[in-house]
Amino acid sequence: MEEVDKILIHALKQVGMDVSEDIDGVKQFSSELIVEAVVACIRVIDPGLGSALPSSLPPGMSARFRVGMSLAQACQEIGYKGEIGYQTFLYSSEPEIRSLLMFLVEKLPRESAEASDQPTGKSVVLQRAITAAIKAQLTIPWLPPKCRLPLNCETQSQGAMNSFHVQPLSLPHCTKDPSKKHTKDMKDYQRDILPPVTSQISSHASMVSSILEQHTAELSAAQEWDNEWNSQGLLSRLTPQEYRSRKLTRLYKRIEDQLRSAALPSSDSAFGVSGATSDLSELLQAFKGSVPPGHILTKGTHFTHTQKFTFTQVGNSALGAKLMGTGHQSGGDVQLGQQEELSSLQQQFQQLCSEVDQLAVLDELKQRELGNTEREEKIQVKKKTIDLLPDAENSLLKLQALVEASTKRVVNLASQWEKHRAPLIDEFRRLKEICSSKDLESSKKLSEIKSLHGKIRVSTEEAKKKEDAYKQLVTELENLPQDVSRSAYTQRILEIVSNIKKQKEEITKILSDTKGLQKEINNLTGKLDRTFAVTDELVFKDAKKDESVRKSYKYLAALHENCNQLIQTIEDTGTILREIRDLEEQIETENGNKTVANLERILEDYKAIRQENSALTAKVREG
Repeated sequence: MEEVDKILIHALKQVGMDVSEDIDGVKQFSSELIVEAVVACIRVIDPGLGSALPSSLPPGMSARFRVGMSLAQACQEIGYKGEIGYQTFLYSSEPEIRSLLMFLVEKLPRESAEASDQPTGKSVVLQRAITAAIKAQLTIPWLPPKCRLPLNCETQSQGAMNSFHVQPLSLPHCTKDPSKKHTKDMKDYQRDILPPVTSQISSHASMVSSILEQHTAELSAAQEWDNEWNSQGLLSRLTPQEYRSRKLTRLYKRIEDQLRSAALPSSDSAFGVSGATSDLSELLQAFKGSVPPGHILTKGTHFTHTQKFTFTQVGNSALGAKLMGTGHQSGGDVQLGQQEELSSLQQQFQQLCSEVDQLAVLDELKQRELGNTEREEKIQVKKKTIDLLPDAENSLLKLQALVEASTKRVVNLASQWEKHRAPLIDEFRRLKEICSSKDLESSKKLSEIKSLHGKIRVSTEEAKKKEDAYKQLVTELENLPQDVSRSAYTQRILEIVSNIKKQKEEITKILSDTKGLQKEINNLTGKLDRTFAVTDELVFKDAKKDESVRKSYKYLAALHENCNQLIQTIEDTGTILREIRDLEEQIETENGNKTVANLERILEDYKAIRQENSALTAKVREG
């Protein structure tokens, strides 16, 4: 049973139980540890059923009985067929607990059974415990704060809740990509100046959310890049670096075009970039709208530049005259200077108006000249048509001759084109077939490349898992005692196997001896019965004639009866000896079940229940 108990304890450790190293058998399990082991196994087998079970015994005796009954009912629902009740957990016996734990370990899911063969460690046990706790909490329905019981308040309390506030983080990334090597200055900054993550945030409550957001963004970016490369990057037949550089160049060009279109005036934008509807253009237009019109850099015309230069020059001269006037004059001289300045500005304004009128006249003249040239061309066409009207028939004949000549020329060109077209079409079809075959071949190669990428990804994940398992095994090997060798375990296993073989040989020998003895007994019994029958028949015949033979017949019958009684007595003795051995085994079993100790515990629990009942009765009377 020692080996069985070790296997059970190892399996319980795999499901997240913290069994002390001092415990090496089921005999040392306490009631609390039994309850914890059973609940842990049930939560792995059936999370919905195990989430409602407490993992420890409450202090009150009545609550303990209820917990024991609920555990017994849960084990029966899982499929346990043995006798089970609250006494199995509160007043446990070693055989019952061993059989129950063996049943639960055998009912564990295949994943857990496979995981039991995997290397164990503190990190793995902690992760499994966290997973089990999260699953148990997810199965519990959410309740309003006013409807929560004390058990729900532990898992649904609002004390540990915080708002999901994210702050940007700067993390030193370790990469193996040769194209993304960090410079020495960057490495020095990350090693000496960059603060840790806990110091980059203002509130401790936002640390977890910030790290989750950072990792989620990096993971989504990596997944998007993989999807884009598998769908578009492979089709471009470029390396990842070339594909990234081309994509970056396109992005820069698009931004530059949007900036140029946004810098144009509204009239130019209406005619030139009316179709730009991207988010970047809308954003730039919004920024453009917030800037004063005079501060927007526009191209402008020669007239606008001349006008701006004139007004700027006039304004500067007027401002200089005004400043000089204020420096040397005072009182009425200031008014006189202002009137002179106003008259000069009016004269300049009139001059500009005349220039504008002259420019407008020049524009009108240019437009009229363009209209005149178009009319002259139309008049020339009409004049030539009128000149041809007197000799209309000859003109029509000439026109028909020209049309026929042009038609013949077109037919000749068409025939020549057909001569050239046939080999070109054949060449085109041949090239098209070659192109289609190359496309088919490239698509096959592309599918092969995609499948290879998938295999590489799967192989990479498997390699990472195996590497983690290898590291864990190495750490466990280092933590194991070095004085125990593999040969000792092998020798022990061989000894156990040899002992089992010897026991099987002894059992087979005993069974064969028993069969031989039973066969010999049956033969002797049959021989005895036949001998008695023959002797009885012979003696009975002579007993009718001789008195002494008659007495011998009576002695023979008495001897046969006494022999039968003796045989029956021997069989009864063997039966009694077997019953004695069975009773001795039952006594040993009862001693192993700690019946006396359990009776004492039952009496103590009975007294505790009576005290609780009396206390409750007193409270009811007081109320």
